[in-house]
Amino acid sequence: MDYRIGILKGDDIGLEVVPVAVDVLKTAIAAQPDLTVEWVELPIGYPSYLATGETMPARTIEALYGLDAWILGPIGHMAYPKNDPKAINPHPIIRRQFDLVSNIRPAKSHPRLPCLHQGVDVVIIRENNEGFQPDRNMYRGIGEFMPNPDLAMSMRVISRRNSQLVARSGFELARQRGGKKKVTMVHKDTVFKLGCGLFAEACREVAKEYPDVELESMIVDTFAMNLVMRPQRFDVVVTTNMFGDILSDEAAGLVGGLGMAPGVCVGPKYIMAQATHGSAPDIAGKGIANPYAMVMSAQMMLEWLGIRHNDAAAKAAAQMV
Repeated sequence: MDYRIGILKGDDIGLEVVPVAVDVLKTAIAAQPDLTVEWVELPIGYPSYLATGETMPARTIEALYGLDAWILGPIGHMAYPKNDPKAINPHPIIRRQFDLVSNIRPAKSHPRLPCLHQGVDVVIIRENNEGFQPDRNMYRGIGEFMPNPDLAMSMRVISRRNSQLVARSGFELARQRGGKKKVTMVHKDTVFKLGCGLFAEACREVAKEYPDVELESMIVDTFAMNLVMRPQRFDVVVTTNMFGDILSDEAAGLVGGLGMAPGVCVGPKYIMAQATHGSAPDIAGKGIANPYAMVMSAQMMLEWLGIRHNDAAAKAAAQMV
């Protein structure tokens, strides 16, 4: 099959690790005569700001609609100019614009690499566009405000639709992986009876469609303890945005750190390869950034394309990475 895949290098070490990931994919793809990829490089982040005056140009958004998938490098938005409305964080825009609801973050130990636990093979899927994240959980405005100088309020958004999409991503993945074929839903419905309660209810609804996959329910603090003590017992984990953001970093710490933590953002139509780690400006340009997480994020993207389109060539190329 033919695909169009975008290259968005991002900031800092993104300029180093994204080209490595692209080169690895090109090598794997070249070995498959029935697989063709058109690579489309697009501006984003601070390099784009210096060239165009915008960190998220409209032409980049428009071009993404014409792609099958894209690779996004880390974004160092904390270093952007603070008072320029065109120096915005591209992350929430892309995730919302393209309905990339499920953020899939695996953590896997490797026998030859030092880590806190061996035998770990867990995937944490966090909801990507709601929760407590104030930069993306509102149609207009922002989900955080201060009624007076001494009081701050943050709003949490949980929808049945996004919760079901995340749950379905989890059950599909557990079925594909074989193995334990278990999904653990992580929440705090003992306290957040409405928000976490809705998430848990949505997960149970989706579970009925997958009678061959076990559903386990676990309170977030209990899960956090078990993830540290017995991470091998888990298979696929689904949870809300902030819980997943924290727990996936914890899982990465068990297997070698964020440099070993790939990820993809997936929606009903599009997929974006995006490693879990940040832009690491302190080591940018020194030639020491570990490209592993970015390479494996790109591999996950290619594998997803193969599964979605029943494309044996894309699957074979992904297995070579």
